[in-house]
Amino acid sequence: MHYVNMLLFDIYPYLAGTVFLVGSWLRYDYGQYSWRAGSSQMLDKKGMRLASNLFHLGILGIFSGHFLGMLTPHWMYEAFLPIEVKQEMAMIGGGSAGVLTFVGGILLLKRRLTNPRIRATSSVGDILILSLLVIQAGLGLLTIPFSAQHMDGSEMMKLVGWTQSIVNFHGGASAHLDGVAWVFKLHIVLGLTLFVLFPFCRLVHIWSAPVEYLTRRYQLVRNRR
Repeated sequence: MHYVNMLLFDIYPYLAGTVFLVGSWLRYDYGQYSWRAGSSQMLDKKGMRLASNLFHLGILGIFSGHFLGMLTPHWMYEAFLPIEVKQEMAMIGGGSAGVLTFVGGILLLKRRLTNPRIRATSSVGDILILSLLVIQAGLGLLTIPFSAQHMDGSEMMKLVGWTQSIVNFHGGASAHLDGVAWVFKLHIVLGLTLFVLFPFCRLVHIWSAPVEYLTRRYQLVRNRR
């Protein structure tokens, strides 16, 4: 079991990160014509706006919550944010975002599987990655009852310790997960697997988010006489 933990939580994160970064770069350089969001809204708009908005808002909330909660050093907030309060914030905020993602994902998956036009244009990869995202959101929601058993934040700090050890290239990161509930470990492994699959599916369109629109100059548009 010790070697399995080392493989999954010491080695696999770096393998997943390497595939994620190198794969995205190679696909951008050599597969630009396959770089697309693959939106099906033009085929059928029914239910798309609600499902897509719920899903994407939830994803943004989950990403920002994980990024800030897991990667922010403890000393930066310990003076004004006790661990117990951070735990409650994570449960409420993360749970809310998880529900949005899960409900929106279920609606999108149902639409993709039951609408004949959309099903005909969906690849196996489209259905697989959406299914995995829904499962991952469900696993995230399942962690809440386990977190509620450790309202002192001890379980959360183990996960934070593991994450920061991986990011900072510290050896023996898996030791932080000793005694952590199985659902957290499964959530981590599936999350890493999503990073592995990222360059090979439509998720790469995330890199093309039009962030530059926020800072570009205004464009003057005049009617042609």
